[in-house]
Amino acid sequence: MRVPLIYHDDYSPPFPGEHRFPMEKFRLLRDHLVDSGLTDDAALRRPDLCPPDILALAHQPAYIERFLAGELDREQQRRLGLPWSAALARRTVRAVGGSLLTARLALRHGIACHLAGGTHHAGYDHPAGFCIFNDLAVVSRCLLESGEVQRVLIFDCDVHQGDGTARLLAEVPEAITVSLHCATNYPARKADSDWDIPLPAGMGDADYLRVVDDALNYLLPLYQPDLVLYDAGVDVHRDDALGYLALSDAGLAARERSVLRHCLQRGIPVAGLIGGGYDPDRQALARRHGILHHSAQRVWDELHGDAGR
Repeated sequence: MRVPLIYHDDYSPPFPGEHRFPMEKFRLLRDHLVDSGLTDDAALRRPDLCPPDILALAHQPAYIERFLAGELDREQQRRLGLPWSAALARRTVRAVGGSLLTARLALRHGIACHLAGGTHHAGYDHPAGFCIFNDLAVVSRCLLESGEVQRVLIFDCDVHQGDGTARLLAEVPEAITVSLHCATNYPARKADSDWDIPLPAGMGDADYLRVVDDALNYLLPLYQPDLVLYDAGVDVHRDDALGYLALSDAGLAARERSVLRHCLQRGIPVAGLIGGGYDPDRQALARRHGILHHSAQRVWDELHGDAGR
């Protein structure tokens, strides 16, 4: 099986090239995965826009309307950190649809990976930290309310705490929020995830990988989720502009293989989302994000053979 990969050309709208947020990384990631032979453009799954009623499972309808109309107030615009445009609004809603499609394809096939997603800082009625709508919370609530899953576990390995996700799902016991993050990084005011695992700045490959293994060996048998949403942020990398951990490319690859094997060997479907990554070398950043997608195919083939590819 070829692991389903989800992408849309809306993901990299026109954007100021000097901005700290690397909006072109989604397009560059697609180019990298095609150029490296992992996939071709025709094989990529294109998501629909996420309907407003689905967004409203986790967000205030008035906030959704204000954002889509470009009417955020100055303080909300500051907290977001991105210049509004109609193309950005369309990109944002499309990407949540992409995460929902990724989760549903994972439930169908056992694994699927998005070329975007992981917007874990967004709150009920406000944006934060480059995040407008929280796809992790929206997808979790949608699948739980539809009965497609009975329990979902969010395994968030972005270097920043998944504070928005923790708050949005605090009253949803069927959605377990797990955040492995640098203790001294953004946000300054942390939320309470179901499981917070704060890590010291400068932690490198070996110690980090032990924490990942220990966490999954404990949490997956404990909760036995029907789906894992995996936020594979690469801002844990030693060259990232906004992260304070010290993983190498090899360490990232080992993390991806570990998370995916833990899930697949237990028969738990896993949906991979790319999360944060802020290296000013955008080509290097795209390759770094692509480690998730290459690892997904490699782990699937190891466990199931490559028949049908």
